[in-house]
Amino acid sequence: MTIVLGAIADDFTGATDLANNLVRSGMRCLQVIGVPGPELDVSEVDAVVVALKSRSCPADEAVADSLAALAWLQAQGARQFFFKYCSTFDSTARGNIGPVADALMERLGVTQTVMVPAFPVNGRTVYQGHLFVGDRLLNDSGMQHHPLTPMTDADLVRVLASQTPHPVGLAPRSVLDHGAETTRQHLAALAEQGVRHVICDTLDEHDLDVLAEACEAMPLVTGGSGLGQALPDRYRRLGWLDEIAEPGRLQPASGSALVLSGSCSRATLAQVAHFLAQHPGFALDPLALAEGGAQLEAALDFAREALKSGGPVLVYASADPEKVKAAQARLGVEHAGQLVERALGQLAATLVNEGVGRLVVAGGETSGAVVSALKLNTLRIGEQIDPGVPWTQAHLESREAPLSLALKSGNFGGVDFFTRAFEVLP
Repeated sequence: MTIVLGAIADDFTGATDLANNLVRSGMRCLQVIGVPGPELDVSEVDAVVVALKSRSCPADEAVADSLAALAWLQAQGARQFFFKYCSTFDSTARGNIGPVADALMERLGVTQTVMVPAFPVNGRTVYQGHLFVGDRLLNDSGMQHHPLTPMTDADLVRVLASQTPHPVGLAPRSVLDHGAETTRQHLAALAEQGVRHVICDTLDEHDLDVLAEACEAMPLVTGGSGLGQALPDRYRRLGWLDEIAEPGRLQPASGSALVLSGSCSRATLAQVAHFLAQHPGFALDPLALAEGGAQLEAALDFAREALKSGGPVLVYASADPEKVKAAQARLGVEHAGQLVERALGQLAATLVNEGVGRLVVAGGETSGAVVSALKLNTLRIGEQIDPGVPWTQAHLESREAPLSLALKSGNFGGVDFFTRAFEVLP
């Protein structure tokens, strides 16, 4: 049996976000951490999402990792491929969305793909090529302060044009309004003009359905997880996918509850404040971490004591933009980030080994560090907590019961996410 969809995600929370929507739309989905070996059995899943850490690394590394993931997915016989990036289209000044998309297209021998970052249920929409977060343009949404991938331009045609030597076009809402066939014709006309990348306006779920149908014959599609929720219905209509009962069923959860947060997004800062009003927390400071291991030991001692009640307990490095900038000015952007990621990864590995069985992680880079520290290879995708964030489970050699793990993108989730996540976990 071959898989229907093979996806390549540029960070770990983004991979989980996409996998969540695929499961909710009726696909059995497995998330793998990095490119797996040939021995991985995918006979009982319909989709595999390969989670990479390629959003903010050098472009040549992102391209190499993405092509390796593509080769593995091709070997599994995937009918369609999906390059998944964030619904806020964030990337570095040099990429990596454009370079990776170009490399995947060249390897697959295709001349055009779509760019559909929108996720309307989470407030990410695109109109006239401009990305909105709620009612704010991207560059006024808080993303302009992102410590690694600040986004200061909401015009995605312009943003992508700076990352690729190939023409970038637009599929406007006025075209999508006329349905999938008109949209297909518009894409074909752009292709005749040599346009390889097409930014697609998307305001609601109907637009996603139109795009999924218009692009069903494309070997490669790209975008956020919103498009992922629309694809499974097209696969069923094409006869590629059967109806599956309870595709997201997981084993019962066990163990104490811990939250680790490294994101500095507005949404996560509000979630941290809400949690601390009800539960204990410990704040990590990059400047203190740089002075040696004393703060990490203090965080461990705090968590161990607080977890005696079962939790939930929070350890966080989330801070307002000015405090983040001050630490970066002293330590350097990269070093400050590495100190926090390393500390949170070590906390996760130690405390899971000591009995934490329910773990929530906030932030894409933080999630990558935690997953790496735990040496996880695969995640089974379960039920949704909030749009874009499901519970997952992984098996560890050190634990008889599976580890229940939620990886949350910084901007996702309601203000009560950290507390409610454990309330909805079976």
